[in-house]
Amino acid sequence: MTLPALFYGFLLASLYGSAFHLWVGGKGLKLLFYIFLSWIGFWAGHYLGAYLGWTFASIGPLNTGLGTALSVLFMILGNWLGKGNE
Repeated sequence: MTLPALFYGFLLASLYGSAFHLWVGGKGLKLLFYIFLSWIGFWAGHYLGAYLGWTFASIGPLNTGLGTALSVLFMILGNWLGKGNE
């Protein structure tokens, strides 16, 4: 994994988290929560794709297809589980 790919992965996951927060709304702490969940989901998806040998929608060394899917899944689950705290 190159340093630019690592930076791009964090940037992409942060954009996913910010867009999700813009879509569902919430306070500033929820923004950090969604970005954190997006990071975890994206990198879990990237490494799962690398482990399984899947290359869906890859950009360089990043498995962005599965990373994006798990990032969105983690944010949806986090939003659903976090509903009790409001």
